[in-house]
Amino acid sequence: MFQEVDKHITRCAPINSQELDVFHSRLKSKTYKKKTLLLRQGEVCKFEAYIVKGCVKKYYIDQCGNEVILQFAVEDWWISDIGSFSEQKPSNLFIETLEDTELLVIDYESKELLFQEIPNLERVFRIMLQRAYSVLESRFYATVSHSAETRYLEFLKKYPSIPQRVPQQQIASYLGITPESLSRIKANLFKRK
Repeated sequence: MFQEVDKHITRCAPINSQELDVFHSRLKSKTYKKKTLLLRQGEVCKFEAYIVKGCVKKYYIDQCGNEVILQFAVEDWWISDIGSFSEQKPSNLFIETLEDTELLVIDYESKELLFQEIPNLERVFRIMLQRAYSVLESRFYATVSHSAETRYLEFLKKYPSIPQRVPQQQIASYLGITPESLSRIKANLFKRK
């Protein structure tokens, strides 16, 4: 059960087998059905979760009642509301499973204890946070500087498995375009092939 998460964290810093055992003891394995809300707006996010199997989305509802998707997460990724989790304040976001999903979950207190027990884990989570921030910056830059078609093509390149697992309207939301615009982009790309 821990083989993949172990590979994930040991890519960032050396962690020995005894330290991995301590890490494992702090993780809780959880299974959720498709369309389960793991976090609701207004709740404090109590978890960071490594995805063993499944697909999850993170989103908010805008003032018009539209779902705006900020992130899709699949196997070997982590999902959380980092601001709510780290500051233990109410979230503005929702996190929901898109498929039946298996997670390895750590709560705030367990994570803080781990950092004291295994200093290299603090390095691991810092590196993961830096990578997540870098992805967020790149996405923000692409949103303001690239065409919708370019953003779609980059999405396909970066996340090739997600289009087969996620409805087109959700991909459109992630890209910041309407489903009709996404259909036109796909039709134009098909014509050019």
